[in-house]
Amino acid sequence: MIKKIPAHALRIGMFIHDLNVDWMNHPFVRNKFVIADDEALAKIMATGVREVYIDITRGLDMPDAPTVEEVNAELDAQLIQIAEAPAPIIQVSFAQELGRAKKIHGHATNVVRNVMRDVRLGKAIELAGVAQVVEDITESVLRNSGALVGLGAIKDKDEYTFLHSVSVCTLMVTFAQSLGLDRDTIRLAGVGGLLHDTGKMKVPNDILNKPGRLSEAEFAIMRSHPEEGWNILRGIEGVEEIPLDITLHHHERLDGTGYPHQLPGEQISRMAQMAAVVDVYDAITSDRCYHKGMTAPEGLRKLWEWSKFHFNPELVQAFMRTVGIYPVGTLVKLESGRLAVVIEQNNAAMLQPIVKAIFSTKSNTYINPVVVDLSRPMGKGGADKIVGHENPEKWRIDVQRFLFELV
Repeated sequence: MIKKIPAHALRIGMFIHDLNVDWMNHPFVRNKFVIADDEALAKIMATGVREVYIDITRGLDMPDAPTVEEVNAELDAQLIQIAEAPAPIIQVSFAQELGRAKKIHGHATNVVRNVMRDVRLGKAIELAGVAQVVEDITESVLRNSGALVGLGAIKDKDEYTFLHSVSVCTLMVTFAQSLGLDRDTIRLAGVGGLLHDTGKMKVPNDILNKPGRLSEAEFAIMRSHPEEGWNILRGIEGVEEIPLDITLHHHERLDGTGYPHQLPGEQISRMAQMAAVVDVYDAITSDRCYHKGMTAPEGLRKLWEWSKFHFNPELVQAFMRTVGIYPVGTLVKLESGRLAVVIEQNNAAMLQPIVKAIFSTKSNTYINPVVVDLSRPMGKGGADKIVGHENPEKWRIDVQRFLFELV
């Protein structure tokens, strides 16, 4: 049985099931281990871990602690409450925007690849190309953010750094736009998102792409990338303050446990707080060479859980409203027993998106794809509802195939 406890309640003999932080915030070789001595306890506390999950079948128990099922049920109930707010306005349909979004995404990836190559070679970054990409992404997001956000979920592990930068840019633009920020601030948020990991080009490839946990020395090198990126960008004429701030501070945390400067909440700018949320969300929902990504709903649940200490809860709520509780590309189970892919958010109700039903769990077979607007009643293309999300691997379903081959 898995239980959640405060880190200060840990005792020698307990078995850590999950340190409950994203991998870049702890230096342990393993995420699951028994606490054998005081040194291990001190090391956990020094990392800033605040709450952990223990396995009481493999170590000591804490009788009154809630189970993982109880924790998740409470978190899900809170997410549903958050979802009652209106979703972003959509100007054109997902299908109408998809073709343009594919071209923009491909071009953006090439621009980031060239930027990173130039940094590796010690060349100056061409900001004109960056500015045009951010403008194109902004225009696409204003028409229908779901197209580019959905494309951002597709990541080749070998090109993760480039694709992650494009996704963070897209999500930052979407986030900033949903908060009603002015067009120039949205642009700067996008530039910051596109360039935030520039410093990773100063990290040796064998560390950056290591298919396993990093050693403490390697971990320290990896954590140097915000300052490395900031030093690179501040030496380039035309890079403004917001992108510099995002680059330097996107790994800071509200409780002061982040890096590189361990800034407490009031010293972290709102834009850097936004970037922290976006960066972690995209990272934990992506497949990497060393771990399997979470589903989007699981990632949002984790963000909300971690907002208790690490992130601004108001911004996390706003971000969830931006992408939807069931983001585009999520595989959901409907009350009818069908499995469906979310293809578009609903302006009026985030819990009732537009989906494409593709599979019957009752007959365990694919069905002819049909688009269902869950906000509509029987006879109007609706009359079904989401009862939960599913892992596509469990059903061996290629979600991208159905998401991008629209009927």
